[in-house]
Amino acid sequence: MWLIIAEKDKTARRIAQILFKDFRRLNRYGVNFYFSPSNRAYVLGLKGHIVEVDFPPEYNDWKRTPLKSLLRAKFVWKVKEKNIAKLLIDLAKEVDRVTIATDYDREGELIGVEALKIIQKVNPNVRVDRVRFSAITPADIKRAFANPVAVDYNLAKAAEVRQKVDLIWGAVLTRLLSLSAGKIGKDFLSAGRVQSPTLRLIVERERQIQEFKSKKFWEIYIKVKGVEAKLDKRFESKEEAQKVLASVGDFAKVIKFEKKRVEENKPIPFNTTEFLKEASRFMNPDKAMRIAEELYMSGYISYPRTDNTVYPQTLNLRGLVEMFLGSEFDREAKLVLTGDMVPSRGRKETKDHPPIHPTAVASRDQLSRDEWIIYELVVRRFLASLAPKAVWEIRRVEFLANGLTFRASGKRLIEKGWRSIYTYIQAEENLIPEFKPEEIVKIEAKRIAEKKTKPPQRYTTGRLIKLMEKLGLGTKSTRHEIIKKLYSRRYVYGNPLKPTSTAFAVIEALKKNAELITLPDMTAKLEEDMDAIAEGKLDEKKVLLESVKFLDKILSDVNTEELGKSLRNGIEEDRRKELEKNSLGKCPKCGAGELVVKRVEKRFVGCTNYPKCDFSLPLPQKGRIYITSKICEKHGLKKIKIRTKDGTWDFGCPYCNYLNWKEKKNAT
Repeated sequence: MWLIIAEKDKTARRIAQILFKDFRRLNRYGVNFYFSPSNRAYVLGLKGHIVEVDFPPEYNDWKRTPLKSLLRAKFVWKVKEKNIAKLLIDLAKEVDRVTIATDYDREGELIGVEALKIIQKVNPNVRVDRVRFSAITPADIKRAFANPVAVDYNLAKAAEVRQKVDLIWGAVLTRLLSLSAGKIGKDFLSAGRVQSPTLRLIVERERQIQEFKSKKFWEIYIKVKGVEAKLDKRFESKEEAQKVLASVGDFAKVIKFEKKRVEENKPIPFNTTEFLKEASRFMNPDKAMRIAEELYMSGYISYPRTDNTVYPQTLNLRGLVEMFLGSEFDREAKLVLTGDMVPSRGRKETKDHPPIHPTAVASRDQLSRDEWIIYELVVRRFLASLAPKAVWEIRRVEFLANGLTFRASGKRLIEKGWRSIYTYIQAEENLIPEFKPEEIVKIEAKRIAEKKTKPPQRYTTGRLIKLMEKLGLGTKSTRHEIIKKLYSRRYVYGNPLKPTSTAFAVIEALKKNAELITLPDMTAKLEEDMDAIAEGKLDEKKVLLESVKFLDKILSDVNTEELGKSLRNGIEEDRRKELEKNSLGKCPKCGAGELVVKRVEKRFVGCTNYPKCDFSLPLPQKGRIYITSKICEKHGLKKIKIRTKDGTWDFGCPYCNYLNWKEKKNAT
């Protein structure tokens, strides 16, 4: 009997469909699995990691557990999915061969090995092999199963070490912050080896913006034949600029004009980082990755976790393009096929998985709205990476007026090429006429423009993921999850990301007491070490010991009293801002509390002084509430607007609304 182990049930079902014509679905312990009588084969899908590493139960009490004891604790493995484990034990008694068919990366290898260990406890002599694939299509799956390989235990070991290192870092730092700040329970303060350096990037960018002092400057422009040309100098005083402007006469001489064609390179193939950066135009990276994984398991795109930006020579690019003929991408496919189809290349080339690309044709009605957005993005990027280059005509002109040089430039798109396929990047054209060198032209207008320097921009989720990759923070599989965690812990909000006062407090406190935690150096080195473990070049125990020693020094040096004070100040500042933002005004009953929007089964306006004060006002239950700056003259409360799918309406003062409703009710 043969057992095939996939990472998810959806993948298991597709593998069974591809390999076995007579398969049928079975269910035991509430777990679906698939059986082919003629091939005497089972296919079982896991739920990702079915076991997890943890500390023994005696370390669960945060208050009573000394932090340094976590560094000496022995790890235990807990079964998360008990019913799947029971089924694995049952099947282990029947089978003589096990094939691991989980995703081919560190995590996938460990997920397969975890299941294998459960099987081997029951059946130690079972024959084991591994299949690797980058797409769940008939061709890829059949090719993989025709060429099985050995399980890569070093690759699995690297993922296991990462789990242990992250557990220690996360537990020690999270408990350190939370206990120091007195924040235990659902509102604990989290920290980690990747999370903290990432948060520091966001906080320091915000600090740069806050401390930025804008400076005014002035520029001089002349207009010739409708074209505005700028003097190649800026002025720090308006008076100086006016003096120079006064010296500009009524005519200028064309001293240089050039016109040339410039090819614009097409975008590189999608690896995970590039994909998430682009997908963040439409949704948060965590959601985009989740949808990409669904499309992969459904056979529509290739494996979405890859560092590769170079298509392998074994990939049939022409065949992939031709499959879109007659589809919604027929025009785009024909454009690609008429060209030379030389693919673009990124800097990163790996051998595990190809860049993300489509593997099957889908139509809009086959996918959900969000699935189509991601699928279309992948298809358009793939086709654009094979399409002809875009061609621009660039024009540059220089004028001389009273010894002053003015410059202008323009461009127009003369061959759209890949831009007609990858429609997410707008082509900004700026047309200027042709000029002749030595030509004397009349200056139609001249002016001074007052401008000011601008602060650096906040990071969008896409730009942050790109920066994390550059600094070696996290991996292709974890960066979007780190950003999701920053949102969930209320360290950041919005996109571009803006840090809360708590985030400032956490980073400033850590910088004073344990700055190394907030720097990318340590975590980037750990990622390199884990690569070395995967290659069999480094002992995993050494890597784990380095983390233990590092954290032990941090705990020895930290001033918990100072740390706690700084954190509490930041938390209190966030509470104050939140109350200020959400308050409608002082409670008219007790005068001590603030009226805010609350929800207990139903939403309503209630007093923050509850239970001492039980004053409340009803609210509509549907629509999004916006607190305006307009004040009710009668009650001194802020007025409310409510937005629904039908539009926005002024609800006004909730107290006035309530009294009007009560008056009408009494009248009837």
